[in-house]
Amino acid sequence: MCSVEIAELGSELRRRRAAAGRTIASVAADAGLSVPYIANLENGRGNPTLSAVSSLAAALGAQLTVSLTEGGAGPAEPLPDSLVRFSREPRFRAEVTHLAAANHAPAADVGARLLTAMAAMASLAPRPPTDLDWHRLLDTVVLLTRA
Repeated sequence: MCSVEIAELGSELRRRRAAAGRTIASVAADAGLSVPYIANLENGRGNPTLSAVSSLAAALGAQLTVSLTEGGAGPAEPLPDSLVRFSREPRFRAEVTHLAAANHAPAADVGARLLTAMAAMASLAPRPPTDLDWHRLLDTVVLLTRA
């Protein structure tokens, strides 16, 4: 990434964090990164890895999408706001932690995959999903993944 792109990434990270009313420390804890690392990124410094940016995105209730495509493939659909709010709830975070441990995978990656799957399932519904719908979808994942 060039310095302009890093500055844009940093601005976007700061905007999302502030919009969520979160501190750098809380995002750092969820992403498994240090406070100085995130502060540097928000200030347009550093050279982040895709893994670090993916962890930050998941901690902020977003998903990092990287694609190498021919032609004009459109951007990924944004997650519904109600799902982003749901992803901040203790139950969601606890289930992500459990799934990550069971699969020996980074929690940020599991969380991003889970959010994408839940959004895809909800897109089949004829109405916007409610908080109860998000709990039901998470219940389905729990039932499918626990022995």
